[in-house]
Amino acid sequence: MTECTQQAFEFQPLRRREITAKFDAPAITSDAGGLLLRELDSKFGFIEHFGRCFRDLRDSRYTTHSLEELLGQRIFGIALGYEDLNDHEQLRYDPLMAVLAGKIDPDPDEGFALAGKSTLNRLELTTVRPSRYKKIVADHHKIKDFFVDAFLQIESPQERIVIDLDATDDPLHGHQLGRFFHGYYKSYCYLPLYIFCGSHLLSAKLRPSNIDGAAGSVKELTRIVAQIRDHWPNVKIVIRGDGGFCRENIMHWCESNDVDYVLGLPKNSRLKRAIGKELHEAKQQFEDTQEASRVYKDFRYRTKKSWSRQRRVIGKAEHLAKGENPRFVVTSLCAEAFDAVNIYEVQYCARGDMENRIKEQQLYLFADRTSASTMRANQLRLWFSSVAYVLLNALRELGLKDTKLEKAQCSMIRTKLLKIGAVIRVTVRRVWVSMSGSYPFMDIFRRVFENLQSLPVHRLTPD
Repeated sequence: MTECTQQAFEFQPLRRREITAKFDAPAITSDAGGLLLRELDSKFGFIEHFGRCFRDLRDSRYTTHSLEELLGQRIFGIALGYEDLNDHEQLRYDPLMAVLAGKIDPDPDEGFALAGKSTLNRLELTTVRPSRYKKIVADHHKIKDFFVDAFLQIESPQERIVIDLDATDDPLHGHQLGRFFHGYYKSYCYLPLYIFCGSHLLSAKLRPSNIDGAAGSVKELTRIVAQIRDHWPNVKIVIRGDGGFCRENIMHWCESNDVDYVLGLPKNSRLKRAIGKELHEAKQQFEDTQEASRVYKDFRYRTKKSWSRQRRVIGKAEHLAKGENPRFVVTSLCAEAFDAVNIYEVQYCARGDMENRIKEQQLYLFADRTSASTMRANQLRLWFSSVAYVLLNALRELGLKDTKLEKAQCSMIRTKLLKIGAVIRVTVRRVWVSMSGSYPFMDIFRRVFENLQSLPVHRLTPD
């Protein structure tokens, strides 16, 4: 029989050996790998840069936690898997979390070094103007620019980039402002707009769900493209999206601003008639081989009312065991450089990887934890999640390069690289972090540390 006293826990024995557990160890953390995120941030200054998007109007005489410390605590917490503000009631006692947040004294006499849930809640509930109890004000325009700046910090100038757009659902279970029922997703939700360049997040805009999925895209693209071209004036830009973004205003904007596009085109009876011969040919091939067959057609097309001009369309006449499966793409890319097969199979189909990046944010970095009552607070929560993604993606791109985890998702990076048990000992001159000697990925950890150490310091200076 097991016994439990205030001093020890006597578990079932292992044959002749008794098993006794006690809460008598010194300060221990389960997140020692977070030091790699701190090392990365010391090179790029993401948290400091993000902090410049806020105004702190608190009286410093009565302030215990600086703005940068609060932001660091919240963002590193999300990156390490702590989605809820309530988690910080315990995390505030963790000396390593205090080190990550940048506290001068990570082990104070009071027993805790970091802010509790109430202080962090006031940060998230900041308003347009300071109030009596909420004196930290977020500048949303600067925050939007931050994500493009972070991308430009990490990436070197390129000749050509592809910018992906997508919308997804953020299910709601309360009565938050901006809550509407969406017929396609069959739930009450938000409809956030995500914009990526490869694995780099450029925009995460929270929107109500009673709008078109492409609403606001031109405004976001105008800002993002201008910001990129300020740094890379000669870069060629391609916009990519599914059929939900095949809108006249988006295509017209691209054509007016020297931006190419590859967009899914919803099928209709006219389009299906245009590839009728190819559909018949694909069906015959399938009947001969009993394998999926594809035939492509490159043609010009214009809608009867909504389009202002003819455009190049690629039709994929596909026949599967379940029947015909026609698909269409509209593009501004020229036929001389990109044939029909390349447009569909190489240029367009690669957009599927963006959905994995959105899944990472929503499932592993809690971007869908939008349970605050106001849409402004929920937008800020989405941005905190997005900054955590920027940190983890930079760790993947730069730190995990040429390792077995270089293509790992955020959840695996967290589990295998960041969740390391360690004893923490704080002295006057040093913080000792004694990590577990049985940690199985020590070689990868060492390689990541060396990769980060070799990076040059690339911090943005204030405007």
